[in-house]
Amino acid sequence: MSSEKKGGIIGEITRISGPVVEAKKMFGTKMYEVTRIGKEGLIGEVIRVFGDHIISQCYEETAGLVPGEPVTATGAPLSIELGPGLITSIYDGIARPLPEIKEKTGDFIARGVIATALNHDKKWHFVPKAKEGDKLVGGDILGIVKESLVIENRVMVPPRLSGELTSLAGDGEYTIDEEIAVIKTPSGAEHTIQLKQDWPVREYRPYKRKLGSEVPLLTGQRIYDTFFPIAKGGTGAIPGGFGTGKTVSQHQLAKWSDAKVIVYIGCGERGNEMTEVLEEFPKLIDPYTGKALMERCSLIANTSNMPVAAREASIYTGVTIAEYYRDMGYDVALMADSTSRWAEALREISGRLEEMPGEEGYPAYLGSRLAAFYERTGRVVCIGSEERIGSVSAVGAVSPPGGDFSEPVTQNTLRVVRVFWALSKRLAEQRHFPAIDWLTSYTLYGGSLRDWYRENVSPEFPDLVTEAMSLLQKEKELMEIVQLVGPDALPESERVILEAARMIREDYLQQSAYSDDSFCSMDKQYKMLRAIILLYEKMKELLDAGILVKDMLELDAFDVIANLKWFQEQEFEDKYNQVLKDIEALKSSQFAVEEIV
Repeated sequence: MSSEKKGGIIGEITRISGPVVEAKKMFGTKMYEVTRIGKEGLIGEVIRVFGDHIISQCYEETAGLVPGEPVTATGAPLSIELGPGLITSIYDGIARPLPEIKEKTGDFIARGVIATALNHDKKWHFVPKAKEGDKLVGGDILGIVKESLVIENRVMVPPRLSGELTSLAGDGEYTIDEEIAVIKTPSGAEHTIQLKQDWPVREYRPYKRKLGSEVPLLTGQRIYDTFFPIAKGGTGAIPGGFGTGKTVSQHQLAKWSDAKVIVYIGCGERGNEMTEVLEEFPKLIDPYTGKALMERCSLIANTSNMPVAAREASIYTGVTIAEYYRDMGYDVALMADSTSRWAEALREISGRLEEMPGEEGYPAYLGSRLAAFYERTGRVVCIGSEERIGSVSAVGAVSPPGGDFSEPVTQNTLRVVRVFWALSKRLAEQRHFPAIDWLTSYTLYGGSLRDWYRENVSPEFPDLVTEAMSLLQKEKELMEIVQLVGPDALPESERVILEAARMIREDYLQQSAYSDDSFCSMDKQYKMLRAIILLYEKMKELLDAGILVKDMLELDAFDVIANLKWFQEQEFEDKYNQVLKDIEALKSSQFAVEEIV
C-alpha cells in the first residue's frame, strides 16, 4: 500500500461486526478512502457513507477492537506504488511485501504493520531516453531501468500529465523517491516525476483504444492452444470441482504462457499451493528467455487463513500491476486463483452490511463486480506519443461447490469471459490431465485467430483441428452405442474412428505437468496432430483395401506416435520425419500392405 496522507478526519468506532467496522463523527470522508482503525491503526477502506457515519471493511483481524476506539480517515484511496521492484516480489492482498513484513513481525503477520510495496532505499540504474525541451504527454517514456534479468522498466510520464520536459536526470543511480524529471504544464505549473507513481487500485489506467483479438496467448498446453485458444487481451475461466486440477492448470498457464509479464493472484487458496509457486518458479527455466521464470513474475498471496476482506482488494491490486506493465507495451497474463473465494468475501461483507441477498446469498452486484474486473483486460494501443501495443489477459479459476456449473459465480463469470475451460471430475478420476472436457469447453476467439494460425503455424493447422474435434465428437456418439451392445458390434469403419479418437485423447491431449512434456511448442503441437490425422487417413485407405483394424494396430507407427510427446528437440524431429515416411510407405508400397496382411 502506498504512503497515506496525514492529518485526516478522526472519529470513533460505534459498531464492529467481523471485518465490518462502523464509525461516527466522520463527516467529509469519501467512499473507498483508506482508514486507520483502532489504537493499533488497522488498515481499512470506506465502503458506505451515511451522514457523519461510515462503514469500513477492515483488511486485518478485528478481534479485540472495542467501540470508542479512534478511526482516522487518511484522505487517500487504497493505492499501490508502481515502479521498479514489483517484478520478483510477493505481496499480500493490499500490496504489502510479505518478506519485509516477516522481517518486522516474524512468521505471523502482526496487526497494523505498515510496509510499502517498493524498496525506498534501493538504488536503480536509470538511463534517460527523452531530452530536455521535449513536448511530452502521459505515457511517454522518460528512460529505462533494468528491473530484472528479463524485464526492462520503462519510466513513463504519469497518465493525464502533459507539458514540456524542463529537467531530466542523467545516467546514474537513483532511489524511487528522488526526482528524475520535471514537466511544465501549459498552465505554467511544474510537476516533479520520480521512478515510482501511486495509483488507486480501483481505478483503471487509461489507454488510447482497444484492438481486436487477433494474436493468441500461447500456453504450451495442447488442449488450450489447439482446441480452445485464448487471445492476448482475452478473458477465460477454469471452473471445476475439488481435485480436478484448477490450481495446477493455473500454474501451467503462469509458467509457460508467452506473455512477457505474469501476475499471479492466490486469492483465498490454501497456503501450501502458494508455497509451491514460490519454491518452484525460481527454479524453472523460462523457455522464451532462458532465465528463471520468477524474473518476469509478480505474486500476490492472500491465502485462506488471511483476513477475508483483503481478498476483495487482492484482485484489484493484481490487475493494477498488470495494467502498469501493459502501459509499457508488454503482454501481461493475469491468473486469479480463485474468483470464487473472492466472491465469498463479497458475500461475507454483504451479509455483515445486512444487504438484501441475491442468489445463494451472494450480493446482487456480484455480476457487475465480476464484469468490472474482467473489463480491465484487453489488447490496447497504449497512451503516449509513440505507439505501443500492450495487453492484459485474465484467466480466473472458479470453484463451484460440488462441481455445479449452474451456481452464481460460474454463471456470472460465463457471461463476461470468452473462453470456457471446463474441468471434468470424470476425467480427473480417470487420471486424464489436464482434465479439460473437450465436449463442454468452448472458445469465442477461434474464428479471429484462425488466420494467425494459418500464417504462423501452418496453412493446414485449422483444418487439422476441425478434423480432430470432429473425431472426438463422433467418438462420444459411438461410445453410447458401445455401452449398449459392446465394441464388437461396431463396423470396422467406426472402429477406425474410435482408434483415431483414442490417439487424440491419450497421445495428444494428455499432458503431464510434472514431466518433460510440461511445455509443448506450437510447431511440435502441429506436427503431433498432423501425424495422428495422417495415420487416421491411412487407416481408412487400408480399410478400403480389406485390412482389419486389429491388424492395423500392429503397426509400429502407433507406438512412435504415442511416444512423440516425450521426445525433445532434434530427437523429436527425427522421430516425426521417420513416422511420416513409414505412413507414406504404407500408402504407396504394396509390400507394406502385404506384410500387414
